[in-house]
Amino acid sequence: MDDTRRSEIEAAVFRRLVRHFRIRADVQNIDVMNTAGFCRNCLAKWYRAAAADQGVTLSYDDAREIVYGMPYDDWKAKHQTKAAADTVQAFKEGIARHGEAGAAWFDEPL
Repeated sequence: MDDTRRSEIEAAVFRRLVRHFRIRADVQNIDVMNTAGFCRNCLAKWYRAAAADQGVTLSYDDAREIVYGMPYDDWKAKHQTKAAADTVQAFKEGIARHGEAGAAWFDEPL
């Protein structure tokens, strides 16, 4: 497989992942983070970093809108629920195991 075809396939996979996250708005970021070690906000940060690698300036808010399909504050108001105490504890334990870099996606207090 050549590099162009590989990039096209990877782009299609990314679009499908983003579409899946949009459809499954019932799944909270903290739950995905606790299970998989990344979430929608991580994808937005990775998208922004990849854009920067290509010389494209993209704000974090713009990157999140690409991933969420709407402004982040709108998504939060529409879909985000308060995390249960045991979920927050699991998140904090994950930070303890993997360091702050593992929680870099979380820019707000729980």
